[in-house]
Parts: sequence; C-alpha cells; structure tokens
Amino acid sequence: MGLAGGVIGFGVGLPIGLAAAYLVYIRFFAPRRRLQDPVVRPLRELDSETLQTVVPDIPLWVKCPDYERVDWMNKFIFDMWPFLDKAICKIIRSATRPIFDQYIGKYGIESIDFGDLTLGTLPPTLQGIKVYEMQEKELVIEPVIRWASIANVTVNVKVHSFKLSTQLLDLHIMLAPRVTLKPLVPSFPCFANLCVSLMEKPRVDFGFKLLGGDVMAIPILYQFVQEQISKQVAILYHWPKVIQIPILDGARGTFIGETVNSDPWVWHKWIAHATFIQGKECGATKKPIGILRVKVIRAMDLPKMDLLGKSDPYVKLRLSGERLPSKKTSVKMSNLNPEWNEHFRLVVKDPETQVLELQMFDWEKVKMHDKMGMQVIPLRSLAPYESKLFTLDLLRSMNPNDQHNKKNRGKLVVELTFDPFREDNSTPAVISDGEGNVSIKRDIPAGGGVLLVSVENAEDVEGKRHTNPYAVVLFRGEKRETKVIRKARDPRWSEEFQFVVDEAPVDEKIHIQVRSRRRRLLPFHNKESLGHVNINLMDVVNNGRINEKYHLINSRNGKIHVEIKWNTV
Repeated sequence: MGLAGGVIGFGVGLPIGLAAAYLVYIRFFAPRRRLQDPVVRPLRELDSETLQTVVPDIPLWVKCPDYERVDWMNKFIFDMWPFLDKAICKIIRSATRPIFDQYIGKYGIESIDFGDLTLGTLPPTLQGIKVYEMQEKELVIEPVIRWASIANVTVNVKVHSFKLSTQLLDLHIMLAPRVTLKPLVPSFPCFANLCVSLMEKPRVDFGFKLLGGDVMAIPILYQFVQEQISKQVAILYHWPKVIQIPILDGARGTFIGETVNSDPWVWHKWIAHATFIQGKECGATKKPIGILRVKVIRAMDLPKMDLLGKSDPYVKLRLSGERLPSKKTSVKMSNLNPEWNEHFRLVVKDPETQVLELQMFDWEKVKMHDKMGMQVIPLRSLAPYESKLFTLDLLRSMNPNDQHNKKNRGKLVVELTFDPFREDNSTPAVISDGEGNVSIKRDIPAGGGVLLVSVENAEDVEGKRHTNPYAVVLFRGEKRETKVIRKARDPRWSEEFQFVVDEAPVDEKIHIQVRSRRRRLLPFHNKESLGHVNINLMDVVNNGRINEKYHLINSRNGKIHVEIKWNTV
C-alpha cells in the first residue's frame, strides 16, 4: 500500500511540480518583452535566403491576377488609425462596462476594470481584394485582411482584496471574408443588408499572461487554444453560414444608424441583433408575399353631386406604399345605389402595415372629378384564404378631427380575400432518357399567381437617328413601358412590372422591345425600334426565377438584362 501510494503521489506531484516551476520561471526569471514596432525593411535590402522565407507572405495582388491592389485604402487606414484606435477602445470600454457590472458582487468579485487598453500603432492591412461581377442587385467583394498588431489589453479583477491581472497582447489575425452588400437600393447608404461569411478558417495568434506569466508559452496549451478558436469561429461564420446585419429599415427605407443614438452600448446591442443564416441567400425585404382579391360589390345612399340630383360614381382602389396607378371600376351613370360586382387583384408586400385605400368619385365629362368619400381597410385584419365582407361608411378624410366626417356620404360594400404565395417545397425530379441525357422536372402547382418582370438595363443600343431608349413589355395583351432615358447607349431603368394571371404561363412567351422616342413630336421618324427579344416562360415557371442578359434581335451588339419571377398562390 505504501509503494502504491508513493507511485500515485509521484505521478500526481511530478506534473504539478513541473507546471509550478514553469510558472515561477516565466514569472520571475524569463526575459521581459517590451512592446515595440517591428522593423520594416524594403525587399531590395533582403538577401536571397530571407526572400525565400517571405514568399508565402507576399500579398495576393502579386500572386493572383484577379486580386486588386488597394494601397490607397491601406494608406487611409494607416493615417486614420491613431484616431480609430482611441474611438474603438472607447467603444469597447463603454460596451463592456454593463457586462462587468453583472459580475461585481458575485463570486467574491469586488471590481473589474481595464488597466491598459490599446490596439497598438499598426493597423489592419488589406493584402488584396477581389470583386465579383454579378447580375443580381448586389456587390460581392472578398478582401484578405492581415493584422499583426502590438495590442495590449489588461484587465484587473479584484477578488477578496486580492488583485488578479490578465493581459492580452501581440494579436495576429488573418481573415478571408466574403462581404455582400445587397440589395442595392436608391437610398443612402445604397444597400439594405450587409452579409459577411468566412471563406477559410481564420488564423489567430496572441499572447496571454496570467499573473504576469505567459500562459500561451506552454506548447500543448498554445496549440489547443489556437485550434479551438479557429474551430469555434468557423462554426459561427464559415460559409455557407452568413451573418446578416440590417442597414436599412425595410418598413421606412431609412438608415438604421439614424435611429440609434451615440451611446456605444446601443450600437453594441444593435450589432448583436444581427441574424445568422445558413444555406440561404442574404436578400431584401418587402418582396411580394401574396395577392389581395378585391370584389367591389355595391354602394348605397350616395350623395347627390349633379344639378339634376344624380351622381355618376366609380371607385378607385390601391394599396398603400405602392407607386402603381390605382385600379378603377366602371362608371355607373345617374345612380345613387350602384352595383358593380367587379373583381380586382393587388399584389401585397407587407400585410402588417399596408392598407387598402378606397376612394369614391363622381365622374365629370369636362371638369375635374368630384371626390365623394373614402375609406381604408388594414390588411392585418384579414385571415389568409378567408373571404371577409366589409360595409364601410364613406368619410371625407381619414382625419379623426375633421368635422365634415359627420355628414352622411353613403356606404360601400366590398369583399376581400388575402391569398399568400406558396413556399416552394417541391423536390425536383431527375429524368434520364437512357442515353446519358438528364433533365430536371419540377411539379407545377395548379392555380394563378403573379409574374414579376424587372427590366434592369440595356447595353450597346443605338438608333439610326436618335438614341432615347425605353423598354416596352407585352404580355397577354397588357402593355407596360419604362421611363425614357435621353441620349444613352447603356440605359438603366430598374423598373418592375406585375402581371396577375389565373394560371401558370407554361407555354407562353413575353415580348420585350427596346425603342427610341424623339423628344419633338415630328410627323416622321418619331419612334424607332432598337431591338427586341421573346422570352419563353417555361423556365421561369419551373425554376421560379430567371435572371439573364439577352441579345436583342435586330440589333448589332445590343443586350438587355431582365429578371423574371413567378409566385404561385
């Protein structure tokens, strides 16, 4: 028993003694390192052996032709770094103060504060940057970031009147992130979301001192900590996982930074609310999510607007937040109790905030049409796929303090049904003909939907007499036109058109033509065709979306960029 106890005691005491001796050595006898800037030397002053050792660290813009040099950005960061260092450290102090306060009074902790806090004099550098050309409304860049800092972060913890000091220093980081700005919008800062993911595992190296001893000098612990940090960071941020940071408020189209005050802790909480996405694209908000079916049934007890004691009523309806023209019923001549029973379909983007605006007008042949009354219906009061009948009292305005609203202006009866779009959960079937030809077929759900046609831009269009291009979209007899861009061979429209249909356009085509219109209305050469294209909608229905550039027929080098989406209800 004595021999066994001695062996066990020796086996336990030996590693403890070695660890204690090592800590005593690095605490009292190891040479002290002073934080100082490294020596920077030009390549021409290095010998051949030294050059061979630095070849792996040559910037990517030297080795890879698709990476661009961004010395101007590095120069900008270098000049701004002394001020950025102080600002970032100030934010860190303010953001961590509430976190430190949560632990004061627990576990015998009396105080936690920073001793030294600096990120050093060397800023991060961009070793190169790659920019991808995309047909989407997005900007994708891949910078390579290296940061060999001489940071010094000291945290002092007072426990039962005993002061513990921890120090983080010599932080080295190498990252290869992919930054996606999407969607691009015409509101500052011109993109709605910032999406970040890592394309490779990051390399992180640092020194960590506890009670003055460099804990990271222990070989086994050093390798273990490095592997764990790289692993945990990769689990959170490695592609296809994406961290999405909202920049624009989708409901109001305003910069979120305007709604956050200057308190750094508020900014910290804002960043903390960033969402993590796996296997999904980082996209925009306020996309069409359903169709509102409106049936204008009848009106009752309308006021007399004409001299003969009659009215010629009709109804205009639209959804709030849309720039599309209002839809109108037919005019019922000389009728104070008209019946329409007319159906309309409107595309819904946000049922929580949008309202249906209904306005009653008295038709006039010569003068401006007289407004008879109005009313609104919030879409959030509708349940999906359920029809709901509304009998509305017409008002002069939606101002609750308007005294004219007390006057009887008649009633309007409408029926509403909200049909959300289906989520595409179908699995495509792979079909082989036995000869090596493979095709993919997806089940096409029955029913109608919305065809969204976005005419983005055109390239290299030129007319014989004038080049003032605009695009014309023709589908099922309906015609839509973009705005005219004057004197432009590469016009950009970025306009979207909606076509609500009762069945999927499987065997149909959409015709898009680019024309040029002369400003002066002359009797000759007023309009000119710059090219056209016919797009088969089979691929749109099967895949749900296409985004392509098409060569224009009857054009020398002209192209047009079109995005088409199909949503089924």
